[in-house]
Amino acid sequence: MFKPVRILQVAAAVLLGGCASSQTVPSHTQHNTVSSNIQQAAPAQSAVALSGSGSGWARRALAPDSGPNAFTDSNGRLKPDIQAYAQRVAATRGLPLNHVQALLEDARYDAKAAELMSPAKTRLRRSWVTYRKRFVDPIRIRAGVEFWADNRQALDEAFARYGVPPSIIVAIIGVETVYGRYTGSFSVLDAIATLAFRYPEHPNRPDRVKLFQDQLADLMVLDYQGVLDARRVTGSFAGAMGLPQFMPGSLKRYAVDGDGDRNIDLASSPEDAIMSVANFLVEHGWQPGLPVFAPVRLPADAKRLVHGGLEPVYEWKQLEAKGAAPIATPASAQVTAPWTQHKLGVVDLVDEPRKQVEYRSGTPNFFAITHYNRSYFYAASVADLAEELAARMGYGQPN
Repeated sequence: MFKPVRILQVAAAVLLGGCASSQTVPSHTQHNTVSSNIQQAAPAQSAVALSGSGSGWARRALAPDSGPNAFTDSNGRLKPDIQAYAQRVAATRGLPLNHVQALLEDARYDAKAAELMSPAKTRLRRSWVTYRKRFVDPIRIRAGVEFWADNRQALDEAFARYGVPPSIIVAIIGVETVYGRYTGSFSVLDAIATLAFRYPEHPNRPDRVKLFQDQLADLMVLDYQGVLDARRVTGSFAGAMGLPQFMPGSLKRYAVDGDGDRNIDLASSPEDAIMSVANFLVEHGWQPGLPVFAPVRLPADAKRLVHGGLEPVYEWKQLEAKGAAPIATPASAQVTAPWTQHKLGVVDLVDEPRKQVEYRSGTPNFFAITHYNRSYFYAASVADLAEELAARMGYGQPN
């Protein structure tokens, strides 16, 4: 994914979303981060497009070296910059050069992917209320209850193995693809190659270029290993795949065979998707037994406590000294709550049109979700959808 970018583009959230990525460049992934399908029930899909002031919808003239043969010359040979990349990948990833070259020769420039990744000319105002309504919606709640019921055994096994509640896993898959309804129809090879070599803001965004070149190398490794067919696999315009929208790097590093068939199929196997989401979260700091948000009453001037990063920074006693207080419950009145033993962060959920801000206190589990999609809006929506789903399934708290 990407390093934290705090400008969230709400309109694009209907279009692009979060995706699991193992890299750190400006982001899924803020819904900066890129979302997905153009439908009212559209999920969040890729994690990389809407950073800064971009919404992904600006119409731009194509670069001179774009078009169907953007990567090869008139004789079908790779252009010099692509050939240099092929040699570098073959050497650093231990792949046969002819395998890398053949894939790159078959890749085609995808003008739509480039267009959707292009920055907008004006910044859209952030709206937590609007964003939340897009993803904590009746469609995802109904479909989430069905998905949970249909996959209860796998979800319970994931909970036992990883300590990630079913509600969180179900919520992430719901936000990402509405349980597989919208997984993307872009050629992943074409989309990632386009963004790796002809990124719309190149050369101003070398971080993004490197991100996609690394993801393209991961895709070629997966193809060589027989994990997937790079020429056939489809996904979001940024290259995210399957029910949980994993980028190639995350599929390579964090995906899990959940159904025991010795293959990993995030597109067709709910069990694989469920276990992979749980494993991704644990690998990024999920702590079993903690809530996503600490039951804390923050002081009136909570704004000064917002750090803005993707890691918790405060000890509980530090927040207490700054005016925070636990919301008393019968359990917390008698026993020290586990969340007090972990660092916390203060999260701001901004609604610019309404001129209001909601503040919450995130535990390490909130910040683990931000590694899936580096957006406070995204992680809070996942938590809120999980709470709704848990209530519908008869649980008082997400589990």
